[in-house]
Amino acid sequence: MISVFIYQLGIKVYVLFASIASFFNAKAKLFVQGRKGLLEKIRYSLIDDQRERVWVHCASLGEFEQGRPVIEELRRNHPELAIVITFFSPSGYEVRKKYGGADYVFYLPYDSVSNARKFIELIKPKLAIFVKYEYWYYYLNTLAQKDISTILISAIFRKEQPFFKWYGILHRKMLKLFNHIFVQDEASERLLTKLGVEQVSVAGDTRFDRVVDTVRSVEPIIQLEGFCSGSKILVAGSTWREDEVLLKATIDELPGNCKMILAPHEVHESHIRQLQELYTGSVLWSEYEPEVEGNCRVLIIDRMGLLSGLYQYAYIAYIGGGFNKSGIHNILEAATYGKPLTHGPNYEKFKEARDLYALGGSFITRTKRDLLEKLNQYEKNESSYDSACNIAKEYVEKNVGATYLILDYIQEKLLDTKL
Repeated sequence: MISVFIYQLGIKVYVLFASIASFFNAKAKLFVQGRKGLLEKIRYSLIDDQRERVWVHCASLGEFEQGRPVIEELRRNHPELAIVITFFSPSGYEVRKKYGGADYVFYLPYDSVSNARKFIELIKPKLAIFVKYEYWYYYLNTLAQKDISTILISAIFRKEQPFFKWYGILHRKMLKLFNHIFVQDEASERLLTKLGVEQVSVAGDTRFDRVVDTVRSVEPIIQLEGFCSGSKILVAGSTWREDEVLLKATIDELPGNCKMILAPHEVHESHIRQLQELYTGSVLWSEYEPEVEGNCRVLIIDRMGLLSGLYQYAYIAYIGGGFNKSGIHNILEAATYGKPLTHGPNYEKFKEARDLYALGGSFITRTKRDLLEKLNQYEKNESSYDSACNIAKEYVEKNVGATYLILDYIQEKLLDTKL
């Protein structure tokens, strides 16, 4: 089949380019080196473990966060099973390689007939779970040949994808190799049923369950209490350079009772230094002393891991990435707190962003004037602010539960009948 040949060729070309890029790109180097001797490493890791296994595959960190609620519920309900997680990207593997919710975390070997066969023979999964966007033909085909139950979770489909194009023959075949596909919305379900894919149901997005659980366990950040007290705080999360320049122009025109907490997407030294130069008079979190910096207006967060807790102090949450090709970052954590949201114009491929904008829980910031005018509106009309808060919070609450729909299916169809 010509589509399989093109697929094989595409993977070989990708591997070649990754190998070349590894000489001058740190991420590509991790990608290549992480797969050297990988199958032998996996064999050695599993050699004395006779437990039945569930294999969960994630492309990267975002997909891991979507799969995480299912992983953790599986762990809670079936502690006798070993959980194996694989990542395609270094940005997922390097961050989560020591994740305590799994027994084993590996890179996924490149997709080929030989690698798929050897990997699955080593793992011997009772169940395979793919998260959202990963479709590897040889892995899926080998799982089907070995009659291993395979599901796709938190999937979302758009008519622009190859599945729905004349050239997407192999992509359509891969869809039919899943035992079941859990999609996020009814539009995705309709697209699949038009292709004759019947093993599909709408479950929603597991990220809602994850963010709600996260927010429930968030503790106050005591050091911030003084900074935030009596002020309206703009919390800007996962920002990029375009966001940061726009926000600088905005903060200069905000009234004196407004402050900003800036948590950039990148916290390496050179970027933090750029931010300090851009925001003169700002203070770094690592150097912040409440009793000394009482008049500080901009607090720059120069470490990872705080963002979820920062949103609890927001008057408005600005979500970064909306001026990049890849689009905005996660908006659900801020929405869970019941905060009005804003972001740049590149948000269309994210369902939750489209939904919240349509409902009135968020607004688009293209220029500083957009943000200033909305802040002024909220200042003059508290009911419009309260309405945006309620919309955001209610949207999240209405969309929880995907994890448990998926777990019910796994329990009934795949695990209880075989344990």
